[in-house]
Amino acid sequence: MASVAFLALTLSAGCSRPPADRVQGYVEGDFAYIASPLAGALNHLAVNRGRQVQAGEPLFALENTAETAARDEAERRLAQGRANLADARKGKRPEEIAAIEAQLMQTRAALVLSEKEFARQGELFRTGASAAQDFDRTRATRDQDRQHVAQLEADLATAQLAARSDQIVAAEANVRALEAALAKAEWDLAQKSQAAPQSGLIFDTLYREGEWVAAGKPVVVLLPPQNVKVRAFVPEGRVGAIHPGQRIAVFVDGISAPFSGTVSFVSPQAEYTPPVIYSQESRGKLVFLIEGVFDPATAAKLHPGQPVDVQFQ
Repeated sequence: MASVAFLALTLSAGCSRPPADRVQGYVEGDFAYIASPLAGALNHLAVNRGRQVQAGEPLFALENTAETAARDEAERRLAQGRANLADARKGKRPEEIAAIEAQLMQTRAALVLSEKEFARQGELFRTGASAAQDFDRTRATRDQDRQHVAQLEADLATAQLAARSDQIVAAEANVRALEAALAKAEWDLAQKSQAAPQSGLIFDTLYREGEWVAAGKPVVVLLPPQNVKVRAFVPEGRVGAIHPGQRIAVFVDGISAPFSGTVSFVSPQAEYTPPVIYSQESRGKLVFLIEGVFDPATAAKLHPGQPVDVQFQ
């Protein structure tokens, strides 16, 4: 008999309405769905459901063979482009310049000899000891050596110059394009591994290792504490006294002390309980959505879907 009375008392207490200054509500979470923008097989899942993670902690990694190869290729192409640019900015190799300088020295020595021979033949021609043909031949040799020296001096100056300015500009543009390609390849490779963008609870994992993950499909569902909130519906007669920033007390079954939070949102749109029309008699059936938030330490103690009672202070 006593057990029957206890059961009746328990059922009566469970079915009792909350105090008049409270409204019923429930806990809800705004989940963060962590995905990679690229597709691939799930190589490693570093977390499991129910675990708390810190910001920056690894969550999962997809297969990245193609992205690694593309990054390596981009690095080598950039190295080649930079080498071509450096080559365009300088003249010929030192060995080639040394060969031109040696030829120039030989030609200058030949010019000295031809000038002396030309002067000697001039004296002989004026005294009549030499024919005009010999004099003309030495003059032609002297002039030829002079032109040869001038040509080699020009070749040496050209060899010491860099490539043409338009070739250098093209090489510089090519290097910038290759740097951008390397940055894109590195970004693609980095996207195959994802870390927690902020601290929170691993609410769920949607794939297992070895499964194929399509591009943009979430692998991990993260619930940051600041994304936990309480939703409740307040009658039309009370919504006017509620405003964002107002303190609330949230009562949870099985916990004696309430959780303290703050009203973050008051819906500007009314909702109905059963369908009714606007009238003076039916306004009491209008309800407004109210949302409240908590500090991260308090939010970590609440669970999405949990029924609560909300009291506005």
